[in-house]
Amino acid sequence: MADKVHKTDDEWRQQLTPEQFRITRQKGTEPAFTGKYNSSKEPGVYRCVCCGNVLFDSEAKFDSGTGWPSFYEPAAAESVSTETDRSLFMTRTEVMCSKCDAHLGHVFDDGPDPTGLRYCINSASLEKTGK
Repeated sequence: MADKVHKTDDEWRQQLTPEQFRITRQKGTEPAFTGKYNSSKEPGVYRCVCCGNVLFDSEAKFDSGTGWPSFYEPAAAESVSTETDRSLFMTRTEVMCSKCDAHLGHVFDDGPDPTGLRYCINSASLEKTGK
């Protein structure tokens, strides 16, 4: 993994849209079924909108019916990091970009084989590119 990306909030605000900043830097969530990648089926890779780190591959994407893009594994184990999130009166596992610490979404243990995991990710935290 390359060096960590560190920027001030002002630098992030200059780079990101207000929605991207709210989600990635302030741990927000987009409304279900509104994200541009929720129903996307085109091949490609999903990168962090903040730093360009490759996070997920379209081959691991599946329709979870939850309203957010869902993946059963990251592109590489070192692409993402996790930590316990105790906000909103519940305990969940937050998923972040390992390179810039952008909030991506959460991971749950109700996904399909082969991992049994569901990485539930905000579209606003992603940028899709070709393979």
